[in-house]
Amino acid sequence: MPLIPVVLWTDALVFLLLAVTALFAVWAARHEHLRAPWRRVVRSRIGVATLVVLLAYAVVGLLDTVHLRLKLDRADASGEVRHAPEVLSLLDLALSGLRERQEKTYSAPFATHLHTKEALDQPDGTVIRDYPRLQHGGAHLADPERDRAWDIAWRSLIGLIKGLSLWALLAAGLVWWLARRHGQPFDAVRDRILRGQTQIPWRTVLGTLALVLILAFVIGELALKYHVLGTDKVGEDVLYQALKSIRTGLLIGTLTTLIMLPAAILLGIMAGYFRGWVDDVIQYLYTTLNSIPGVLLIAATILMLQVYMSNHADEFASLVERADLRLLFLCLILGVTSWTGLCRLLRGEALKLREIDYVQAAQALGVGHFTIIARHILPNVMHIVLITLVLDFSGLVLAEAVLSYVNIGVDPTMNSWGNMINSARLELARDPIVWWSLAAAFLFMFTLVLAANLFADVVRDAFDPRLRGV
Repeated sequence: MPLIPVVLWTDALVFLLLAVTALFAVWAARHEHLRAPWRRVVRSRIGVATLVVLLAYAVVGLLDTVHLRLKLDRADASGEVRHAPEVLSLLDLALSGLRERQEKTYSAPFATHLHTKEALDQPDGTVIRDYPRLQHGGAHLADPERDRAWDIAWRSLIGLIKGLSLWALLAAGLVWWLARRHGQPFDAVRDRILRGQTQIPWRTVLGTLALVLILAFVIGELALKYHVLGTDKVGEDVLYQALKSIRTGLLIGTLTTLIMLPAAILLGIMAGYFRGWVDDVIQYLYTTLNSIPGVLLIAATILMLQVYMSNHADEFASLVERADLRLLFLCLILGVTSWTGLCRLLRGEALKLREIDYVQAAQALGVGHFTIIARHILPNVMHIVLITLVLDFSGLVLAEAVLSYVNIGVDPTMNSWGNMINSARLELARDPIVWWSLAAAFLFMFTLVLAANLFADVVRDAFDPRLRGV
């Protein structure tokens, strides 16, 4: 085989999360009380705009979740096909140019020379201190000072044309699909979208998609010849690091949710519905857990895991698998420490719902407790679950950055925005200052968290009965 797939623990959990999300979507489509709020979400301009941005992040994260090993060019003595020990993702293969084009050390965004002076030998035998040319960034330019600005402008124009061309094809396909679905002429549907007269704000969707595609193609075109966001201390492209960090941020936000959700729903509803000693035990459990400082618990768990991995190094075939296990344990411990808030909310809601007439009638007719919970309690608390999940996502993404900053987050060999910020601490004290690693991590993380927060506000307004006037 030219390649063999590799499924890491976090990859398997991502695929499980996708399956659960698909099943929930099918189930929600059959229930009007869940379908109606989602219709309000997709009819919101802010909702669809932020959804496009989140989907763009999700596409990058999913490409970085499919891992594999490539076949080596040479077979062993027995003629058996050998595969490289390095574990790569589809994103690594797509960004192979950025991954392989390393410089000697720091270089600024769009620079053609290193950021620090070095001793350079001259043809006449003299030695001077100057900024040496980069091996890859702007290496195609004969005279960087004269040609760089025009070359950047020309490549930006090419990226703009490519992005607009793809957007035009997608927009035409969308209009054709809507026209065929509603049995209307193509021109009529196009004019309605341009005037903003559709129930779903397709004009906002297409505008946001155009911005994302143009930005992606312009950066992609420039990245072929330049380091768009500069390089770090070891000469690695910062744009590549920022894109690779998307998967880490998304996993921290989503897998932690997947881990804490069952415990929060089960214990919260049981505490509110059964009351009595069941409520006392569950309250004692989450009160005790909340009394333990979360940072200390995370630090103790990560340190114990590091000791285990050091003593059993032969169990890990690559650094990727080692870093993946640490990420998994970080998600686990964050899930253990973050389920208590949702549990309290569900307990209070279940206490109220169990006193409602139809629940009391079901109990009087002898309906089983778990049937009542599944048919009457759980569907009526799902809006709280969804609102809490989308609100907690951005907090968990920021938590990874803080934990990695104090060296108890993800593995240092794994790309993450927290590790980029952590490494930028000393860079900010250099002279001349190295600011682009911190700026890149801040820009990517700020965009994701802002889009998640705005989308969370729309979901909250759509699902909260008090806010939608029901």
